[in-house]
Amino acid sequence: MSALCPAKPVLAAIFGVFLLASAACAQQADAENAFSEFKQLSGAPKMPKVEAFSPILPNAGSSVAAGTKDVSMEARLTSDSEPMQEGLSWRVFSPIPGDDGKLPLVASFRGGTADFHLSPGDYFVNVAFGRAGATKKLSVTADGEVAHQVMVLDAGGLVLNAVSGDDTRIPAQQLKFSIYSEDVGENGERRMVMSAVKPNTIVRLNAGTYHIVSEYGKLNAQVRADIKVEPGKLIEASIQHRAAQINFKLVSQKGGEAIADTAWSILTSAGDIVGESVSAFPTMVLSEGEYTAVARNKDKIYQTDFSVAAGVNKDVELMLGGSGADGGAPVDTGPTFEETD
Repeated sequence: MSALCPAKPVLAAIFGVFLLASAACAQQADAENAFSEFKQLSGAPKMPKVEAFSPILPNAGSSVAAGTKDVSMEARLTSDSEPMQEGLSWRVFSPIPGDDGKLPLVASFRGGTADFHLSPGDYFVNVAFGRAGATKKLSVTADGEVAHQVMVLDAGGLVLNAVSGDDTRIPAQQLKFSIYSEDVGENGERRMVMSAVKPNTIVRLNAGTYHIVSEYGKLNAQVRADIKVEPGKLIEASIQHRAAQINFKLVSQKGGEAIADTAWSILTSAGDIVGESVSAFPTMVLSEGEYTAVARNKDKIYQTDFSVAAGVNKDVELMLGGSGADGGAPVDTGPTFEETD
């Protein structure tokens, strides 16, 4: 396998997205090889080859039904790339809907180039490579041979990751991406292409621009960006979050053990609740900004203001009996009431 072409960094100032494009080069690696080089990133298993099938069954003892035609098909990432040898999913449909309103599946194949035995008639042929795909109409005539079919996917690949601040790597388990189409529908929403995409996963897509939503944690650390996927190229995009991981604890003395059975509420500077937890030592990912932490233990409430800076993970401590922003001021909650059924 040829070596990959050297990746050239392209900095996109808006949205804080950093891109690396690994493209097919003349007399070097083609785009399909580029995807193969990155398979260890995604951990995706190699798709097994299985025999094509057709419900138009021959007589017992023969291998091909009488009157069928041999139809060979290949797919390419771009019009000038080499035929793909693996990772394809081929499906052939009848154009006449069945009783359920769906087009009946006539034949399928997984692997690279495909060879089908089809009776004369019209068909729809679909080939998929991950989330990328192409469909064409095929007519098989009773006279003569059927021409070799070439399907051009016009596809590329996308690998997503993210950092917090300038270069703080975000743990993979706290990060996920959603991929949407660029166009907004009449209802004002975009079509979902793929959800819950993990970092360092190759997503194969048709060429075009996609709207990416990156979520760091489960609260308000969310970044959106539009990223262009080009045919025959593998794009590695790193999205920059302006957020940090904050640990909270209520203590009896500075640096002491967190006190159990504490209920927490985190509010924005406008007073909106961002997150809540009942835990001795909760951890929350928060977008850059000003916040108030409120802790309730038994019949006492403590609170303190704090700020979040991008990429700066830290602890926020509130102290029993403390005062001011350093320790958390106890709040007079007035009379307490016992809950009854």
